[in-house]
Amino acid sequence: MPAADFGRPSRRDLLASTGAVVVTAGLGTKMPAHALAPVAVAQAVRPARLKPFDLADVALGEGPFLHAQRMTETYLLQLQPDRLLHNFRVNAGLKPKAAVYGGWESDEIWADINCHGHTLGHYLSACALAYRSTGDKRFRQRVDYIARELAACQQAAGSGLVCAFPDGPALLAAHIRGDKITGVPWYTLHKVYAGLRDGALLADSQISRDVLIRLADWGVVATRPLTDAQFEAMLATEHGGMNEIYADLYAMTGKADYRTLAQRFSHKAIMEPLAKGCDLLDGLHANTQVPKIVGFQRVYEETGDDRYAQAARFFFRTVAHTRSFATGGHGDNEHFFAMADFDQHVFSAKGSETCCQHNMLKLARLLFMQDPQADYADYYERTLYNGILASQDPDSGMATYFQGARPGYMKLYHTPEDSFWCCTGTGMENHVKYRDSIYFHDDRSLYVNLFVPSSVVWTDKGAELVQRTTFPETPATSLQWRLRVPTEIALQLRHPRWSRTASVLVNGQQVARSVAPGRFIEVARLWNDGDRVELRLTMEPEVERAPAAPDIVAFTYGPIVLAGALGKQGLAAGADIIVNERKIGDYNKGDVAVPTIAGDPALLAQRLKPGVGPLEFTIAAEDGSPIRLIPYHRIAHERYATYWRVKPAEI
Repeated sequence: MPAADFGRPSRRDLLASTGAVVVTAGLGTKMPAHALAPVAVAQAVRPARLKPFDLADVALGEGPFLHAQRMTETYLLQLQPDRLLHNFRVNAGLKPKAAVYGGWESDEIWADINCHGHTLGHYLSACALAYRSTGDKRFRQRVDYIARELAACQQAAGSGLVCAFPDGPALLAAHIRGDKITGVPWYTLHKVYAGLRDGALLADSQISRDVLIRLADWGVVATRPLTDAQFEAMLATEHGGMNEIYADLYAMTGKADYRTLAQRFSHKAIMEPLAKGCDLLDGLHANTQVPKIVGFQRVYEETGDDRYAQAARFFFRTVAHTRSFATGGHGDNEHFFAMADFDQHVFSAKGSETCCQHNMLKLARLLFMQDPQADYADYYERTLYNGILASQDPDSGMATYFQGARPGYMKLYHTPEDSFWCCTGTGMENHVKYRDSIYFHDDRSLYVNLFVPSSVVWTDKGAELVQRTTFPETPATSLQWRLRVPTEIALQLRHPRWSRTASVLVNGQQVARSVAPGRFIEVARLWNDGDRVELRLTMEPEVERAPAAPDIVAFTYGPIVLAGALGKQGLAAGADIIVNERKIGDYNKGDVAVPTIAGDPALLAQRLKPGVGPLEFTIAAEDGSPIRLIPYHRIAHERYATYWRVKPAEI
């Protein structure tokens, strides 16, 4: 058994006391030193039933997820922190050390939304995740370097606020006063808060924690004069997951002001209808809402107010089960739409914003830990493959903004230095945290959520579980225990809803069989070193349709969406798919010949025939020509179709 750091702390335990440094916390308001003194860590009122494993205790085996992680690691190390820090230093009155990056970080076209600086926060989170996942000290060094630079900005400006907006702190002051502004300053600041939080918790960065607490206390003082009505009015502007951040800060420090601000940052105009089971999402900007809901769940855990949990659960059910595409994505042009109008939106080039998938997975993960139902894990798996893994260019490591389903469209990826979209930022994080949701545990059980080549060390049990699989190419996975001594553990194996049956073998002998998909199969016993467990599932082609548009279909195989691979008609080499223009959904409008399919939509899956490679199929087009279908996450550098409008069969 490889050496393991038995006794490794959990995320909640990854805390260090903060120093008492005097800075200007509010807009012209001095914070006394005692306000930053260490306080006791809070205990969650509604602690999650399951705990995640430390990223450092999970290892990925060779496969597409590890490849994606390595591509992102390379990109993170290519980026220059001083270029991301440029505008922060300008606002603090300090001379920049390097030229600013382009796109959302500097271009005037983006100045009106005030997203300058959002990338730095995502970059901090990504480096912290990469450090925790790999142990590569270069990532921690970058976290510490950026935090020290932000500390210098705080010192120079005499304020806990650090920002990169063109108008600097004046924008926040106007927003808090209730003045009409253009832009989303709290949304952008949320990324900085989150990056510092992750630097503190995942990269063990004390300086990140210090800067974070000063920034957090600035927020407390700056917003304290607002009445509840004024605060609620401010929340009508996109503000990211500020409620989640302050709930996390309360968990880190036990400071009651942070819990109060987490509640105040929870948008009641959204929370209250959701808590009552009212779906009022039509027309709302999708990714404005999802981070709020993630925050609702965290506020519930720290306060015990069940309204927040009811809102989070109802929102998840509504979006995951009634508003999502086959890929797990949702929305058109970043907005929710009425599902009665599905046929008017499904073929948009601007569907499935990748940020929304990123945040929906955060929500699914929190809900699963609170209530370990297979439904949450099934959604997570579907979206992980068809949304997150599918979002990265396997050759360059760049990521998508939208993953539209317009037939004949193609994936468009960001440039390395001048298209820092919101999804560029979440894309930096997505591929260095694949380890965080494969396994979970409580005091007696280890949950196997995802079928990914990997291993996990359970420190408290003196155990390691090694998973070997070629899933989804083969609908099975094999697990082997490495134990110091025989140990009683309840192994919880997911029987996905897409598999009609599941069987479990221990050391070659069947011990369980399930014909009830959508649950966990428990195998509890005294395990010995070397014991092997095999989970066998079934996968078959299926057709997925929306009730309002039964003639529009997508093909799936297990959790995998099968896309038509339509070739490179009209495409130039490589550069044409790496874009930095604002209207990326309108890119390359040229007409492309897309084959049509005819027949009974409900019976089309029966016409799929195995292709020449793993997970490849063919189906006959209306003219008899074969259409090659492959996993959507493998589509890159060519045109595709994920949804098809089926013509009635001629009689």
